[in-house]
Amino acid sequence: MQLDDFDFTLPEELIALYPPDERDGGRLLHVSEGGDFSDNMVKDLPSYFEAGDVLVVNDSRVLPAALDGVRIRGEYSASIHLNLHKRVSENEWLAFAKPAKRLKAGDLLQFGDDNNSCDMGRLDGRVETVEGGGEVLISFSLTGAVLDERLKMVGAMPLPPYIAAKRAPDQSDFQSYQTVYSQYDGSVAAPTAGLHFTPSLLNEIEARGVKVLRVTLHVGAGTFLPVKTQNIADHQMHAEWGEVTDDTVQVIKQAKAAGKRVCAVGTTSLRLLEAAAKANSGTLKSWRGETDIFITPGFQFQVVDRLMTNFHLPKSTLFMLVSAFSGSSVMKQAYAHAIDQKYRFYSYGDASLLERGEG
Repeated sequence: MQLDDFDFTLPEELIALYPPDERDGGRLLHVSEGGDFSDNMVKDLPSYFEAGDVLVVNDSRVLPAALDGVRIRGEYSASIHLNLHKRVSENEWLAFAKPAKRLKAGDLLQFGDDNNSCDMGRLDGRVETVEGGGEVLISFSLTGAVLDERLKMVGAMPLPPYIAAKRAPDQSDFQSYQTVYSQYDGSVAAPTAGLHFTPSLLNEIEARGVKVLRVTLHVGAGTFLPVKTQNIADHQMHAEWGEVTDDTVQVIKQAKAAGKRVCAVGTTSLRLLEAAAKANSGTLKSWRGETDIFITPGFQFQVVDRLMTNFHLPKSTLFMLVSAFSGSSVMKQAYAHAIDQKYRFYSYGDASLLERGEG
């Protein structure tokens, strides 16, 4: 398959720069197995479930991984911006740097407030290696949970490129770019389908007898990287760490045995569940580790029956995933309908509820 197979024209004004006033105030496009569409609101989501169904959410928590600071080399300094994208050790992160050409191994970095006498508002780092594509390996002066807490002091929320190019992160993003059920620090991009949920919406879903389960996938910034190869089989996904517990596996198996449906909230939850099954020859088992699973049309889904997800960009790996899930032709028609009806796209945009295609 070629990259152009996943292209479509998206009016720029449909890319949402801010979330709706209420988390569950967005619109919801339901796409049936046969490719029929119905326009709804996110608040209507509970009506699509019945007792015994399963809803799987990703409880990873976003770290403020966008860092603005200075590079120090002897008596010279220069401004630098980092987007952390993958933790390598307790004090080391891989990051995308701008401008990367200003960095070389051994450079010292400073982020935050240099005027704080106790250094409580500052974070120091060192460039260990400079890779291709603007990627660098950074070792920080702090480690583990202490480093995470300092990042929350000096960093900004890592808004996706198509939003960050239009506006700077602000204080409201610390809340709105985080799901209400987030628990474990580690993501540098939000599992954005989950941003639509409120405690009351989750309670209403559970009141219908739906079992809400949690998995953890620490989302990397690589999810936003453009595909640069015309043959999509040549694209390499960045690996992300995730975990599916045995308790979650047993509930899903019982539901499927009873003929109930498993709904993944977001492409991150779907990828993790399918990666766990793929690692065990198609059988879902408890699993933890790194996955670089790349889902394109032709993929054989083993676990997920329906997917709630936002609207994705042309030629993106995420649009390839939904095309694999519901069918390329169906998704092109669904997106044409969404554009015609002026649905809001991308991380702060509206949502879709997709049924798995018959093929």
